[in-house]
Amino acid sequence: MDLFTDWTLRVVALGSGLLGAVSGMLGSFAVLRRQSLLGDAVSHAALPGIALAFLITGTKATVPILLGAAATGWIGTVVVRLIVRRSRVPYDAALGLVLSVFFGLGLVLLTIIQKRPDAAQAGLETFLFGQAAALLRSDVVVMAIVAGGVAVILLVLWKEMKLLAFDRSFGESMGLSMGRIDSLMTVLLVLTIVLGLQMVGVVLMSAMIVAPGAAARQWSKGLGSMVILASLFGIVAGVSGAVLSSVVRGLPTGPTIVLVLSAIVGLSLLFAPQRGLVWRRVHLGRLRRRPRQEPVLMHLLALSLQHPEDPDHGHDLSVLRTMSPADVNVAMALEALAERGLAQRDSSGRWAPSELGRRDAQKTLSREGRL
Repeated sequence: MDLFTDWTLRVVALGSGLLGAVSGMLGSFAVLRRQSLLGDAVSHAALPGIALAFLITGTKATVPILLGAAATGWIGTVVVRLIVRRSRVPYDAALGLVLSVFFGLGLVLLTIIQKRPDAAQAGLETFLFGQAAALLRSDVVVMAIVAGGVAVILLVLWKEMKLLAFDRSFGESMGLSMGRIDSLMTVLLVLTIVLGLQMVGVVLMSAMIVAPGAAARQWSKGLGSMVILASLFGIVAGVSGAVLSSVVRGLPTGPTIVLVLSAIVGLSLLFAPQRGLVWRRVHLGRLRRRPRQEPVLMHLLALSLQHPEDPDHGHDLSVLRTMSPADVNVAMALEALAERGLAQRDSSGRWAPSELGRRDAQKTLSREGRL
């Protein structure tokens, strides 16, 4: 009930939900484009910008701190592109290089700040793991504006964004400026990551980008459903993490949100239909328990061809068992073929292929070059 009565909890929960929603929307495209590490690189590249903003302004005001984080985060993405274009370093290696170098620079700057007389008022170490309790109403308003803007941009440029995710070359052949679309997507991603640093922190922000999309991918078959599901997963994780951190004393909000997201990803990997590990194991088990029908149908056709004047001439089950491999349950296979309309049984209990069964078996033999 504190979610409805406690002002601080409402602000934190609303901000966490908005951050989860926008992270899920943009993270879906990052996952599909195999750029999951980009969020990690941008969030770590923002750390030196935070430190430089404090060194220049001497204050931990939100606006200059976020501007500094956005500047170095954007520089990090530009450096990654330059490395990929001007060298033979692959994309993932360039991301890892920028991530480590910028993060190391940020830690060096934080060490320098700690030696200053005003280090106590800096409190920049909170940006490493986040401090959601410091979230203000104005921060939530900014997050709401960003989330709404991202949703509008995705709706307006849905076709272009889809081409960017699946077939960039085809989009370029249609005359679309895919480079600008890519830059716009990167700007939105950088802006989202910068807004989430105060809540989740530099170290864990990449999980907010990757986890909702990775979980939604297990449950969806289309881009639209994936984006919607990823947003919902982000909202659920954000609000749940905020509530849990308020119920359990001393539990940090940012890491709790990430743990909830991790649980959602784990459940999705296990139980999602068609892609979940448990679902696939159960489905494969059912397939293994199904009787092998094709050998029995082939033998029915072979016996039928021995009676061209009477193709419906039936044969005993014992004959089919003698012809079939030992691991084939002939009786169950015949019942399954009968349910499919491929085999028929006469009044004396003898089996023969139906007209449909003969055609199906002959097509199979033709494909295999045996007929």
